[in-house]
Amino acid sequence: MSKNKSAAARPAMAVQRPLKKRLLDNWQLYAMLAIPILLTVVYKYIPMYGIQIAFRDYKASRGFTGSEWVGFEWFQRFFSAPAFGRMMKNTILLSLFSLLWSFPIPIILALMLNQVRFQRFKRITQTVLYAPHFISIMVVCGMIKIFLSPSGGLLNLIAGTSIDFLTESSAFRTIYIASGIWQDAGWGIIVYMATLSNVDTSLYEAAKVDGASLFQRILNIDVPALKSVMVLNLIMSAGGLMNVGFEKVWLLQTNLNKATSDVIAVYVYQQGIENAKYSYSTAVGLFNTVINIILLIVVNKVAGRISEDTSFI
Repeated sequence: MSKNKSAAARPAMAVQRPLKKRLLDNWQLYAMLAIPILLTVVYKYIPMYGIQIAFRDYKASRGFTGSEWVGFEWFQRFFSAPAFGRMMKNTILLSLFSLLWSFPIPIILALMLNQVRFQRFKRITQTVLYAPHFISIMVVCGMIKIFLSPSGGLLNLIAGTSIDFLTESSAFRTIYIASGIWQDAGWGIIVYMATLSNVDTSLYEAAKVDGASLFQRILNIDVPALKSVMVLNLIMSAGGLMNVGFEKVWLLQTNLNKATSDVIAVYVYQQGIENAKYSYSTAVGLFNTVINIILLIVVNKVAGRISEDTSFI
């Protein structure tokens, strides 16, 4: 019996080629990977050496290792900062509301576009939806300020008012989220459209024969086809839940809307760049990153319980 087992194992072992042989046979593929891997190592991993300044009283003249070790002092200072609660609340609410709105809208748009049979109209619509993604944040913020201007802004002209919306704390979240949806929703439908294009058309024909309505076909064919992609996108979005876009908040922030626009990303910039508190700002940024990692792991585990083919870990 043991001889039979060893004989059966021999072919499987023979398939395994030496690592050097595999590298030589596929050197073109590995050569293509070399530059991205090098860039990732240089710009992502090597800078991690500087994370230690979050635990030191960093002085440029002393360097990383020469600066005094202070442990968790900067983290304690951040947690006891008067604005800590407000910044956490604003960051979480902006991120959460953005996710709640921006996640389903590309899916709905993709499902709607997938039903369009007039190809020219479909291509034009997709182009119009994609275009805002390529506009820089600075230009988008300039457009927002013009659109919402109290004197001559389109919204005020339509409403017959002269409200300066950017000075209203209650309006900031709506402005931030709505502009984000307008800019990125079209770009987000690409992966969903690609998935739907691979659905077997015979399924739709069979559903029609069975008397299924359009809504039933979408619900029972299209939505299940998108399930894995939706969960993967949700996992990736959760990994950046605390990363509120610094540029847009910074450009739209005023002294009058800070009650809802004061977020961690802006605070890190102010402390690190404007006030040169490098250790303190690094500690705040590290805290933000750790929260993101925890959220990513939790959502990934939940997704793994829902569907085995949608978990990264």
